[in-house]
Amino acid sequence: MSLSKVQLENGEQLAYRERPGGEEVIVLIHGNMTSSKHWDVLIDKLDPKFKVYAIDLRGFGESTYNTRVKGIKDFSDDLKEVIDALELKHFHLIGWSTGGAICMQFVADNPGYCEKLVLLASASTRGYPFYATNLDGTPNLTSRFQTIEEVENDPAKTIPMQGLYDMKNKAGLRAVWNAAIYTHNQPKEENYDAYLDDMLTQRNLADVYHALNTFNISSIDNQAAKGTNQAKDITIPVLILRGDRDLVVTEEMTQEIVADLGENATYIPLTNCGHSPLIDDLEQLTNRIENFISKEKEQ
Repeated sequence: MSLSKVQLENGEQLAYRERPGGEEVIVLIHGNMTSSKHWDVLIDKLDPKFKVYAIDLRGFGESTYNTRVKGIKDFSDDLKEVIDALELKHFHLIGWSTGGAICMQFVADNPGYCEKLVLLASASTRGYPFYATNLDGTPNLTSRFQTIEEVENDPAKTIPMQGLYDMKNKAGLRAVWNAAIYTHNQPKEENYDAYLDDMLTQRNLADVYHALNTFNISSIDNQAAKGTNQAKDITIPVLILRGDRDLVVTEEMTQEIVADLGENATYIPLTNCGHSPLIDDLEQLTNRIENFISKEKEQ
């Protein structure tokens, strides 16, 4: 599937994939270490009645990275420019992991665009915490990072991960994904190799970590950021999906989303799935998404 590009007013150029379909539109927002490429199996699986767009965020895939990302809102504002350029007025949003935070920010900031929101293995409404490291290598849960400099100099996660990117170490990235993401099933080998090549296009790793750490649309302040209380502005139906074997997003983080979004949200655990239900159980994932979009709310 070829990629088209949209020129943004901020000087960035964002790439996107487009799958023809009917009048109902779904927009897919990927997470960290991925791009629109990683949605390929879901794009192929979704009912032909849906027209599907999948966007490469700033600093990922074939999109540009001219200016550093300071927060989740930068990604969300980029998304708004793409939505306007494509003249999309009514659509459904699906955000995976970091993409979930971006979608929540978009919906909170831009009422009247998105009809339904699906959060897949999403970062919490209160962010995804990054902590300093104790001498024994364990996280210091009393010392959450607050600045981009602290994130960049983190010896436990950022520096080792950035090293894999700098060395274009596909074997190392594969080991990380096998340990944290593809813990049960793996993509077909040719797909996996293409995903690894795609991961190496990312240029904004520390930015994303910092953006996740300081994201907070809840009403509760934390060590990294004061809550903006924008979760209350998300008034559309929301489906929250998380694999019951997810090693990246905890059940506690998911319950924070449930608490902050309240009665607008429905939480359905995905059985025998990790952080990538697209690979672990595409059928289960697709059914949940299509049933939610087709109905007012899951029963």
